[in-house]
Amino acid sequence: MPVPSSPLRCLIVDDDPLSVQIVANCIANTPFLTAVGTYDNALAAAELLRTQSVDLLFLDVEMPLMSGLDLLSTLQNPPLVILITSSKEYAVAAFEYDVVDYLVKPVSYARFLKAAQKALELFEDAAEPAPLTPAATSVDPDFTFVKVDTKLVKVLFNDVCYVEALGDYVHIVMPHSKLIVYSTMKAVEEKFPGATFVRAHRSFIVNLKRVQAIEDNTITIENKQIPIGQTYLREVLQRLNKF
Repeated sequence: MPVPSSPLRCLIVDDDPLSVQIVANCIANTPFLTAVGTYDNALAAAELLRTQSVDLLFLDVEMPLMSGLDLLSTLQNPPLVILITSSKEYAVAAFEYDVVDYLVKPVSYARFLKAAQKALELFEDAAEPAPLTPAATSVDPDFTFVKVDTKLVKVLFNDVCYVEALGDYVHIVMPHSKLIVYSTMKAVEEKFPGATFVRAHRSFIVNLKRVQAIEDNTITIENKQIPIGQTYLREVLQRLNKF
């Protein structure tokens, strides 16, 4: 993976000195990352994040006074976040808070690098200009083709309920079927018309025409509860109000 012109500025928030040292060493050995500081409590980190910006936050979940998840709930525009946990039970919470990934202690460099590369891809996606609207491109306004195994399958945009990212694949979900496609969410966003589809979460793109209800930062489509990531909430609400 090419190194960006400026490394992602990383902040470590963890009350475990050994874990801090391990993550700091991992950052030091990753060319596209640079550490800008460490905190052993979420309260002090919250104060810094209100006045300064960082690109990537390595955040411990279990800390005294304020947990990592409590800290996330106080941030209006959080940076990219990788949770550091002592238990896999926080995987669901990580998903709900729209974090990039979660690392279980003790952190190995291989697992760290996988999460860091994911963060870099998301950072670069966000930094790129938005794709042109379908009217200004050659994208057909009614359908596209996606590769499923060895064949190209026609997808009618109106039939799609939502798209979900799962590892290196995306699931294009329709009322009575789904397609599993080797693709990135960025590629889906470029193919699907922006007038109808909106990114609601790092792992979900939804068809605004298919939204049945929205409540408690959750979208309902075909009885599927889809979380709205904090960084996408304003855009989703604005798009729904105008739709």
